Amino acid sequence: MNRKQFLKTALGLAAALWWAAPLQAAETIKVGILHSLSGTMAISETVLKDVALMTIEEINAKGGVLGKKLEPVVVDPASNWPLFAEKARQLLTQDKVAVVFGCWTSVSRKSVLPVFEELNGLLFYPVQYEGEELSYNVFYTGAAPNQQAIPAVEYLMSKEGGGAKRFFLLGTDYVYPRTTNKILRAFLKSKGVKESDIEEVYTPFGHTDYQTIVGNIKKFAQGGKTAVISTINGDSNVPFYKELGNQGLKATDVPVVAFSVGEEELRGVDTKPLVGHLAAWNYFMSLKNPTNEEFIKKWAAYAKAKNLPGHRDKPITNDPMEATYIGIHMWKQAVEKARTTDVDKVIAAMAGQTFKAPSGFTVKMDEKNHHLHKPVFIGEVRADGQFNVVWKSKGLVKAQPWSPYIPGNDKKKDEPEKK
Repeated sequence: MNRKQFLKTALGLAAALWWAAPLQAAETIKVGILHSLSGTMAISETVLKDVALMTIEEINAKGGVLGKKLEPVVVDPASNWPLFAEKARQLLTQDKVAVVFGCWTSVSRKSVLPVFEELNGLLFYPVQYEGEELSYNVFYTGAAPNQQAIPAVEYLMSKEGGGAKRFFLLGTDYVYPRTTNKILRAFLKSKGVKESDIEEVYTPFGHTDYQTIVGNIKKFAQGGKTAVISTINGDSNVPFYKELGNQGLKATDVPVVAFSVGEEELRGVDTKPLVGHLAAWNYFMSLKNPTNEEFIKKWAAYAKAKNLPGHRDKPITNDPMEATYIGIHMWKQAVEKARTTDVDKVIAAMAGQTFKAPSGFTVKMDEKNHHLHKPVFIGEVRADGQFNVVWKSKGLVKAQPWSPYIPGNDKKKDEPEKK
């Protein structure tokens, strides 16, 4: 081959590769995973990254979406709230993802919200939250207060739940606990609970010393039948529950109901002293039904195959994992209905989507408000770190994003508008 022929062949090959690159890129649909894999929230969020990857792998094994494989793009905002916004912008503008699954804390969600609204991106948020938000660019697959917090407090006040008269509201100092407790205060007052029978205490993220606080709970409980409402987030739950055990505060004396503690958070705790304490969720691993059995089996096989720390030997599922799983599958269904990943068309196609969830219920995305209709369960901690369900809703509960206990919410719209 002479020099002229060589150059011609080389240029032809280069051109072929140049044209093939965009074609090859178009063969996949990129999806973003935005969860803290380090820092104080890693205890809760790492497993959501893993279950998202499992779900994507499951979808790809069945042919993908619109004949294309899903390509996950994983980033670590490291429990750093401003970094969440930076990573969200990176996913949407540089990585060109079609959708993002992520966030846990409300402060992380509020950090990324302006980015998604500015760029018209799409976020699926899988964790219970305080409500008081309705964005065109977000689908909320976790619980609103009327699907978790309010039913839990109603249960504690009932004869069946112990007939609590006094309430100690203990949370991490940020948006979700403060707003939820504002709603709960208004609810309790509407039920005749006096201001002097409500105590409210907050600790920073990563707080570890709960000795004084648990001592104060014991003193407060001397004034009448008391329950603790815990909105502690992240790894602070471990020292809090350990201190309950250290001071011998049993559920029969002062029950604790948690909204951010599930099977995963109890993994690092000796649960024997905590038997009988409560958690309110829309799913528990201990639920007996064929769909959940299949979900647990899939997760166990995935955890073993990927050699996931902690889960390869003791696979555990929880509520935010189920919500993540539901959200990814509903997005897939909406894309297939719309025949495109175009955000506006997918958002329209999400209305009324249904999915047979591991809870055993066929959950539904509301036609207007971007929240799921879900069942509600209250469970007692067992010695093995699982939960026995002690109360459940009669059916699906429609989310109320705007709590009726906050003045002025009756004037808020139930349908988000594009900004």
